[in-house]
This record gives sequence, C-alpha cells and structure tokens, in this order.
Amino acid sequence: MEKLELETLTSHLWESANILRGSIDASDYKNYIFGLLFLKRLSDVFDEEAEKLLREGKSNKIALEDPDEHEFFIPPKAHWKYLTTLTHNLGDAINKANDQLEEHNRSLEGVLSATDFNDKERLPDGTLSKLIIHFSKLRLRNEDLSEPDILGRAYEYLISQFADDAGKKGGEFYTPKEVVTLLVDILDPREGMYICDPACGSGGMLVQAVHHLKAIHQNTKNLVLHGQERNLGTWAICKMNILLHGISGARIEKGDTIREPKLLQKGKLVEYDIVIANPPFSLKNWGVESAASDAFGRFRYGLPPKSYGDLAFVQHMIATLKPSGRAGVVLPHGVLFRGGAEGKIRQGILEEDLVEAVIGLPSNLFYGASIPACLFILNKKKPVQRKGKVFFLYGARDFQQLKNQNELRPEDIEKIVKAYQAYAAIEKYCRPVALDEIRRNDYNLNIPRYIDITEAEESIDVQATINELAQLKKERGQSDDKVEGYLKELGYKV
Repeated sequence: MEKLELETLTSHLWESANILRGSIDASDYKNYIFGLLFLKRLSDVFDEEAEKLLREGKSNKIALEDPDEHEFFIPPKAHWKYLTTLTHNLGDAINKANDQLEEHNRSLEGVLSATDFNDKERLPDGTLSKLIIHFSKLRLRNEDLSEPDILGRAYEYLISQFADDAGKKGGEFYTPKEVVTLLVDILDPREGMYICDPACGSGGMLVQAVHHLKAIHQNTKNLVLHGQERNLGTWAICKMNILLHGISGARIEKGDTIREPKLLQKGKLVEYDIVIANPPFSLKNWGVESAASDAFGRFRYGLPPKSYGDLAFVQHMIATLKPSGRAGVVLPHGVLFRGGAEGKIRQGILEEDLVEAVIGLPSNLFYGASIPACLFILNKKKPVQRKGKVFFLYGARDFQQLKNQNELRPEDIEKIVKAYQAYAAIEKYCRPVALDEIRRNDYNLNIPRYIDITEAEESIDVQATINELAQLKKERGQSDDKVEGYLKELGYKV
C-alpha cells in the first residue's frame, strides 16, 4: 500500500476547510477540523493495535475491550466507523463520542469536548456528513504514514494556514515558525531540561524545542515540557498538537497565567531551565488588580500599567527561572523605552544584570501586528565575559517580503544566531553595550540608541565620474578647479 506523503495529507486537510467556508468564521475552522482529524487518527490507530493483538493470538474481547492494551481506548459508539453509519443529529453524536473518549482516556480530559459540534445553524448534518465522508478517504494508521511525524508536521502547516486565513485573530494562537525557530535556536535547549511556555497558544514553541533536540541528536524523551494557555479552544488544540507529534508527558494547563498560575509544585511555582513565550502584545486588562497582592511575589520590580501587560509576563518568566535559567520572550518595541512604571521595572531588571540581549526583528512578521517586535533574552547566570553588558542587534533589514507579510529566511536566522553566540561588535548590526552606557541613557533600551541604523550611502565610482568629467572638460575647455567644484556640489569628496 502506498504511504501517505505530507503534501497529499496537507492538501486533503486543507480541502476540508473549503467544506466549512461560508458557514464558519475562518478563525474557528481549526477547532472543527483538528477535532475530526484527531478522532479519525485515534480510531485508526486503535484498529491497528487491535489487529496486531489478534495476530498475536489475543481474544476478540481483549483486543477490542481491554483499555490496558491500547494507548487510547475507543468505545464502540466513539469510533469513527460508528459515526459513518449516521445521517441525522451528527453533531450530537460527535459530542457524545468525544465525551466517551475523555471518560476512558484521562489524558484527553477537556480536550475534545472544548469544541461543540452540535450547532445546527453553523454545522448542519449535511456539512458534517461531507466532512466525515472527506476524512474517511484517508487512513491514518502508523503503518500508512511515510514518516512518523507526518501528522505533526501537517498539523503545524495547517495551523499556519488557518492563522493566515484568520488574519488578525491568527496572532492569538500562532507565532510564525521562523520566529519560533530563531528563539529556540538562541536558547539552545538540551536533553534533561525543564522547559515552559506560560502563554503557549497552540504549542509551537514547545514542539520546536523537541525538533531542536532531534536536530542535534539528543534524546527527545528526556525533556520536561510545561505550558499554560487561557483560551480553552487554543488549549485543546495545543494538547492535540503535542499528542499528534508523539510527545507524551507534557503538562499543559488551562487558565490565566498572570491571575492564576497553574504550573505549581507543592504550592510553589515550578522553576525551569528555559522559559520561552510570545505573550499577547501590550495586553489590556492583564490583571493588575490581583498582581498587587500576588501570592508568589512575582512583581518585585514593580506593577506594569493596567493597559500594558508585557512586563507582567516578563516578571512571571523571571520568577519561574532556576538560578541558572534563561528566558526568551517576544515583545513590542514600546517595552524597551516607555517610561513611568515600565521604566522602573526595566531599571530593576537591568541592575540585576539579567538582560543578556535585545534583538530587533523586521516589521510585519506577525499576524494582526504589523509593528516590529524584538526578542528579549534573559539569563540568570551570564558567562563572565557577558556580565555587566547587554548585546544589541538590529535585525530589521534581513527578511523576505511576501504578499501579506514579511518572513525571516534561514540565512537571516543563522546570521542572528551566530552574531548572538559570538557576542562581538559588527558595524551597523550589533554590539555589546556596557551597563554604564545604558544608565547614562536612563535605562532606555531602544536599539537605535546603541546601533547606528542609518543606511549606508549608495556606492559611487567617483574615479569613473572624474574621468567622464575630465573628458567633458577637454571638450569644453574648462579648468580642473571647475570640475572639482562641480563634484563638490554633487556631494563627492575630491
């Protein structure tokens, strides 16, 4: 049997979005499509496992009814085959199937029931029937896949496509893969580490940490992954994303990280080797009212303004780092230079020598935010040669312009990572800056204060111009000083 290739799978899954177009908001496609994809995948793997048990001589009862013999147990009325026999009240049947799956599989609790399929105005039986027929054309057993991670990769592709389709709302659940890759490469996670994303969205940064370990040939199973996400639908998608990538044991909590951090152990915040996040830019109503009496002492540098939650997330991240921990966060540029409460918080973080790098990115990289952003890199245990310094990098010029937005190319990512690792000065691009210089600038971290970002003048072959004008001089009988005067008027040095 021919193996399922990535291009075939993504094309088929994207076609399912066309079935929903017109009746469902683009930002909601993902909830229904990922829910059905997950249900079909679980059913197919259950059948594959059952057939293997039967070949090994196990009884029908054990193969089909013993939950201990399966990674995920599928009751008969939650199986995909059962849904294909129905023509009426399909939404209700899918909801009941999802409830049964959660009841029999603790790791799926709340994941599938987060999406309500029983909305006949938006999802009439005819539409759901078309989706079930469409998904039934694919068999998603492990033996059918051309590579083990193909479903995870298809999932990543679809999330990016749905984010593009959803426009501004896409930024709520998706960070462009190139930005995620850059941030993970800078932080360079290793096996054995505890890694957390306190605003994890659909889980892209946690998944990329696993990809990074694979690329450097380290044990991806020896990694502790935690995350928290407040949007229930996005939390469910994150859980499915993690599972479809074959990642087991990740702890993904649902809830508001600032108001109610859930990643606790014995009543205390869990501490991590790496904390990585792209929290909502300048979040309004972020929870200033509860931060004033925070039980975990996270806001010791000060309370951010009620309309700018950026530094609330930064302080949470610092509070959850191990003594040798590092963090990377995507922030809008305003965080670097706004005064008032934010200026005082910046001062406190800088004076503790926690800021390792500020990296400026091109504008228009993110869905729903055309403004340029930066990477804020924190390190609780800087190497000796980096102590008392902050590394500034202006990476805004290096990108590829696409139809609707800009994109970092592999060479742009590599250039930034290599410069960060070298921590040396490159004219008009990057340099380490001593804290004394930052103090003289009132703790303002605006990148152009430290990097000359003026464009170099266009290179001109002055000698060729002189030769041309000398020839013109001969023809007109003009003197050398007139030629030089003309060049000076043009702005050339002669």
